[in-house]
Amino acid sequence: MASNSMTADTPERTAPVRPASLAEVLALGTHLVVGQYRVELGSGSWWWSDEVYQMHGWAPGDVEPGLDAMRSRKHPDDRARVVRAATDALRAGRPFSCSHRIVDGHGKARCVVITGQGRRDARGRVVEIAGYVVDVTPAQRETLDREANRAVTRAFVSAASVEQAKGVLMAVHGVDDVAASHLLAEAAGAAGVPVQETAAQVMTALAKAGGIGPTAEATVAGAVAAVKPVARPHAHEAQLARRREPSRR
Repeated sequence: MASNSMTADTPERTAPVRPASLAEVLALGTHLVVGQYRVELGSGSWWWSDEVYQMHGWAPGDVEPGLDAMRSRKHPDDRARVVRAATDALRAGRPFSCSHRIVDGHGKARCVVITGQGRRDARGRVVEIAGYVVDVTPAQRETLDREANRAVTRAFVSAASVEQAKGVLMAVHGVDDVAASHLLAEAAGAAGVPVQETAAQVMTALAKAGGIGPTAEATVAGAVAAVKPVARPHAHEAQLARRREPSRR
């Protein structure tokens, strides 16, 4: 029976990795400014790359890299925050990562993520901290933009349903926009359902009925009468429902 284990005579072979494939796997599609820094603990001397100057709103050489410069750009609301995990990691030389906000030279708030790791000397003492500073503000903005677009889309859909339902009421009952709004609001109040949800249910019911048809008033009245509250599961019920779902793996 053949063995699957590798021996010294049969070194493991792996396929070469193309840069394009690696970029496709690692990249998330948002360009972020990444800088490097280095701190010698014994002498207290700092070094950081041009990107760190840039994200803080300085040109290289404008300030001396160090604690005072970094503190001067920290967001006021984050100045008193103590990151205990990062402090412990710094003392032990372990890898760490934390985030905070800064205010750049133009007065704009930005969010940065700082990573680092200690370097030890021959005696095992942590003598240097080195790592990266990443400006993640563009990624945050993209997330906020996506959420805003979803909210606007939902608002347009709701408004469209309301306008459609009002149009139906105006056509069937021969009333104006204001009167149709009152009729829709009354139906919503009677059913204990928001106006947007009432309008959506009315239009869904009319679509299922194949339109208004020759008995317009009766059809619309039936659609309005069928409006009912939507049962929304409590948090623990939603969790139970998710647990009951079959695994998709």
